[in-house]
Amino acid sequence: MEIVSSQKVTPFLMFDGIAEEAMSFYVSLFDGAEVVGITRYGAEGPGKEGSVQHATFSLAGVQFMCIDSPVKHDFTFTPAVSLFVQCQDEAELNRLYAALAERGTVLMPLGDYGFSPRFGWVNDRFGVSWQLNLPA
Repeated sequence: MEIVSSQKVTPFLMFDGIAEEAMSFYVSLFDGAEVVGITRYGAEGPGKEGSVQHATFSLAGVQFMCIDSPVKHDFTFTPAVSLFVQCQDEAELNRLYAALAERGTVLMPLGDYGFSPRFGWVNDRFGVSWQLNLPA
């Protein structure tokens, strides 16, 4: 199955055996989010059988791609690239922050930093960095 996004630029997340878990978690957080398509490695590899060879999912109208890389790399995610979420209200911001911070790392706790009345920045349990903002 070939999965193609109509976007010219698509965020691409590379995991090491936890792509489906991460994708399912992210989809559970946003209304209208969905897994668009998924293909898995078979017994012939090169990845672990059943792991994600390629998947596409959407969050808040933005499509993402992800894989479980069969190649071990000396790098992972970094906060230098993050997903920035404009929250509709404080309840949404608090809910997303709590879920993403659970078993993750808080980079900036929720607070008023001058540029936003309420902002927080976390690396989630999978290493992906999220900036959560409540516009003024």
